[in-house]
Amino acid sequence: MTHVLLVEDDKNLCFILKSSLEQMIGGYEVEAAANGKEGLEKLAGGKFDVIVSDVEMPVMDGMTMVRHIREHHPNVAIIFITGLTTARDVINGYQSGADFYIKKPFLPEELDAHIQAVLKVKQSAVVPGTEEKLSYTLGKYTFVPSQNLLLYDEERQSLTPKEAKVLEMLCRKIGQIVSREEILTAIWQTADFYSSRSLDVFITKLRKYLAKDESVVLKVQKGVGVILEVLHDSSVLQNK
Repeated sequence: MTHVLLVEDDKNLCFILKSSLEQMIGGYEVEAAANGKEGLEKLAGGKFDVIVSDVEMPVMDGMTMVRHIREHHPNVAIIFITGLTTARDVINGYQSGADFYIKKPFLPEELDAHIQAVLKVKQSAVVPGTEEKLSYTLGKYTFVPSQNLLLYDEERQSLTPKEAKVLEMLCRKIGQIVSREEILTAIWQTADFYSSRSLDVFITKLRKYLAKDESVVLKVQKGVGVILEVLHDSSVLQNK
């Protein structure tokens, strides 16, 4: 049984989601709260596998609630459901500590799929230091591997699956050299001449995508590998 804390001030939507997860989809036990303050109180009195929360709510909004939660519960799964849809809204959502950001309207089946995906990633992190990161903060950028998405201010840059995989490998070892052979073997399953040239093209594209923030530097050390650095600031890799 998956225990869900649903924080939503829209009573009708709250009822629909709760009844859908518990009765139509099944396998869920849902406890509801009407705002962030009530959500924190519910969390203090029980144990939940995932928190599903709106952002715009009275008394205490969702982002403020999530920041409080992350101070004491760094690993609990958190999903935002919201009508706020700009790139800046998404960036703020991830930076506040959410694992995933779902834009309204959506079907209960979609929420179920996102919950299962987020919990799978959380539960796969069994060895310290090997956890899957659901978002990375790189200077002024936010990179969301699960959506192949790079966010900068109000701009959204969609990446191809391979571009996202290359960037994610570099993010996992930020400040460290990642060998060409390691990248090629993991993503192309070969280190031949053609795949090596393809990697060069991908690095050039990623440099272009990251060019708006001069503190984010992607270097190629000939004959050695590739390194991603964030200068003048400690790079914050957020395990949200």
